[in-house]
Amino acid sequence: MTTTQECGTELEPVEVVYAEVVDDAATGAGEVAAHDPVAAVLVALDTKAAEDLHNDRPDKTRTGYARDWELWGEFHDWLADQTGIRLPNSAITVGTYVAFVKWLDEVKEAAPNSIERRVTGVASEARRYGYEVPRAARAAATQALKPLKLDKERQKRGRGKAVAITPDDLRKMNTAPRERAPQPNARRRRVLVVPELARLRDRSLHTMRFAVAGRNEEMSKLDDIGIQLVAEGLEVHVPSVKGRPARDVVVSYGENIDTCAVRCWTAWKEAKLAAGAAPDGPAYLPIDQWGNLGAERLSPDGCGRAISRSAKYAGMTGRRITGHSGRRGLVTTGRRKGKRPEKLRTQGGWSKNSPVFWEYVDEGEKWEDNATEGIGL
Repeated sequence: MTTTQECGTELEPVEVVYAEVVDDAATGAGEVAAHDPVAAVLVALDTKAAEDLHNDRPDKTRTGYARDWELWGEFHDWLADQTGIRLPNSAITVGTYVAFVKWLDEVKEAAPNSIERRVTGVASEARRYGYEVPRAARAAATQALKPLKLDKERQKRGRGKAVAITPDDLRKMNTAPRERAPQPNARRRRVLVVPELARLRDRSLHTMRFAVAGRNEEMSKLDDIGIQLVAEGLEVHVPSVKGRPARDVVVSYGENIDTCAVRCWTAWKEAKLAAGAAPDGPAYLPIDQWGNLGAERLSPDGCGRAISRSAKYAGMTGRRITGHSGRRGLVTTGRRKGKRPEKLRTQGGWSKNSPVFWEYVDEGEKWEDNATEGIGL
């Protein structure tokens, strides 16, 4: 707001700001502080946006980030014991961030990948609470992580990357005996027989995951209406998860009945509808040990546990098979069979510059035109 005041014979413009009396420790009781209404609206919008983005995240992500923030507070408690001064949790600087990385490494003995994720979680939560996260602090933490990622002993702390599965692996899982021996420490020693409904669901879940390179969250959100049977196979609408764009992919009939995603889906859908599932409901539903069908969709964790459990029952021990194994397996197997990278990338919804995708491509191509092949060795 601009007004004028008389100065001798001329009027000069004078800048006037809105002001209000505030009682704040930063300014002192009763002092007049300038109030900028535009800045106030922007702050309110930023706060609301941060909360909305936080609430839109999957429960697992919110829980993980909340745990990261708890560890950030625990780190500050530890730092207070070392220095005698308790810094506020808002103290995010190059020094505190690098010290946090070293604390996670040396005190918590966390795996490098876990440390990297926790640094990201702390930054996300800090912004949600309105704290500044300097770019220099993030860069310094990344720099401090580099030597840790190259240390083989530190890498062993983590669970390691999920291995790629192959169509042969799928056949083993989908044809494993239905009788499950009890765990060595189980109180009940009876043999568990997997219900036929659960067997059909898992066969479809595993083959569909492989065919569409589906993530756990995507498999959980699949709906019947998004899976259409056509003459050539299936047209599948993979929904958006975690802000990633949705995608529409096609799945051809397979060569083997035990690994054909089309036949496995058809058998599962007929069985679940006969068991009382709602038409056009979630694609995959929970089933208890007695074969009772649930009404809510199978959770992302449930989708991941299903493939790990099936791999264990098929005797595939010593390999870390998780929900990500199907995504990796489609790319590595596809490249060995000569599938174009662009086709594979589109099927799984990877970005053009995804380093993870090209890592999988390299893995699938490692025996192609091998450097030691045909050179007279």
